[in-house]
Amino acid sequence: MITSRLHRMRRRDPAEMNITAFMNLMVILVPFLLITAVFSRLAVMQLALPAPDTESTPVENETDRLSVIVRTDVLQVAVNGGVLQSFPIHEDGFDLVAVNALIAELRDRIDASVTSATVLLEPDVEYDQMIQAMDAVRMKLPDENTTSMAERARLFPDVAIGDAPPRANETDG
Repeated sequence: MITSRLHRMRRRDPAEMNITAFMNLMVILVPFLLITAVFSRLAVMQLALPAPDTESTPVENETDRLSVIVRTDVLQVAVNGGVLQSFPIHEDGFDLVAVNALIAELRDRIDASVTSATVLLEPDVEYDQMIQAMDAVRMKLPDENTTSMAERARLFPDVAIGDAPPRANETDG
């Protein structure tokens, strides 16, 4: 009797795998990953970076060049190498509204064909300060009258980044 029972157990078909739980997981996981991938793609910003093997050569053209120099204690707006205005850092950061207003004013004075600006950074500048300066250069910051992104004016959309020049009172050596 015991042998016949063992014999019957061996003759059973192998159990099928139940993949219902796995399929439920995939139904939820795949759309979530696709949605996340789309949002991360929207956060990418195109920058104009120089090739690593090229030397810095001054541009010898007649167009104005806007530079925003971000230092650890001050943000400077310069055109053609001459500093127009400096904005000191406060406990809550730079006065980006005033910086953006100055850049918007410069946008009206600089040739419309110029769409590039340079953000120059000191080595110890925080990442958040760099991004805020780049945003202030690229687009007009929203105010209480601006209700949508479409109403924001583009200022200098082509942003290049680089190293800030040494301070005028610093000496090498």
